[in-house]
Amino acid sequence: MKGVRFIALLLMVIGSLNWGLIGFFGYDLISEIFGGMMMAGTRVVFAIVGLAGLYGIGLLCRCCGCKCGPGCSCCHKK
Repeated sequence: MKGVRFIALLLMVIGSLNWGLIGFFGYDLISEIFGGMMMAGTRVVFAIVGLAGLYGIGLLCRCCGCKCGPGCSCCHKK
């Protein structure tokens, strides 16, 4: 499960960096790499990043309401 969390976090970072480039410079790196906004590769990457974001929301909600107790690895309770 740690691997899934790491990949989701990595995809969220990639997505946020891409949005930062769009916001600050008007440059969409993902579209540039995959050949345009409406190309299948670009849309797949955007969809995967979006799913990672939804998974990240679930991680936030789970950790905020954590009932794991001492030694919890998701919110680092001691």
